[in-house]
Amino acid sequence: MLRHKTDIPEAHHRRLKSFVRRNGRRTAAQDRARDALWPCFGMQIEDGMLDYTTVFERKAPCVLEIGFGSGQSLLALAKAEPDKNFIAIETHKPGIGALLLGMQEEALSNIRIYDADAVDVLEKCISDASLDAIQLFFPDPWQKRRHHPRRLIQAPFVKRLVQKLKPGGLLYLATDWEDYAKHMMTVLSAETDLRNLAGAGQYAERSPHRPILTKFERRALREGRLVREFCFEK
Repeated sequence: MLRHKTDIPEAHHRRLKSFVRRNGRRTAAQDRARDALWPCFGMQIEDGMLDYTTVFERKAPCVLEIGFGSGQSLLALAKAEPDKNFIAIETHKPGIGALLLGMQEEALSNIRIYDADAVDVLEKCISDASLDAIQLFFPDPWQKRRHHPRRLIQAPFVKRLVQKLKPGGLLYLATDWEDYAKHMMTVLSAETDLRNLAGAGQYAERSPHRPILTKFERRALREGRLVREFCFEK
């Protein structure tokens, strides 16, 4: 699902991407919701830097979610916290359709969606020091050792996320793979502009930004894996 930059100089690696294309089938209802709602809630890279007040037609705390999957957790969160604005990034078309369908059914208007590479969105659409929180739950673990360099959570990408947070902004992450959790802890703890709110080297309690069990979490529990959570403050 996700790719990222390593510390290799720019001239020696392929362009950074935050995702791997996934196939999936959209339902007719999802397609109808996308056709009806995308003009209102869909965003384009070409639109440039977001003016949150203009886009959401109000001033409110802004949260960015990278890779919302089926969108059901984000949908529940946006419903539970109508006083917040949510910017959502995903390239999986059925997930985007499902989120839009849910927004239609719940009459929610506090989400805006990018069908784009998160790296492009961060670089071209999100101003520095403008977000109250960023959440990234269950990124692709790239389980094989030779694929570990493809994991999204690496120092350069984390530094980019930190740049987009306001002072005091929060970074939430979760994974159900223990070796990835250890890697995440090492990378996040090494970022000097972040502070672990759970204490040095400690995992956080369940994030309040994960109001429901996702399919990834249910599968992890069935297979006996622990979900590790992170909450770091800028």
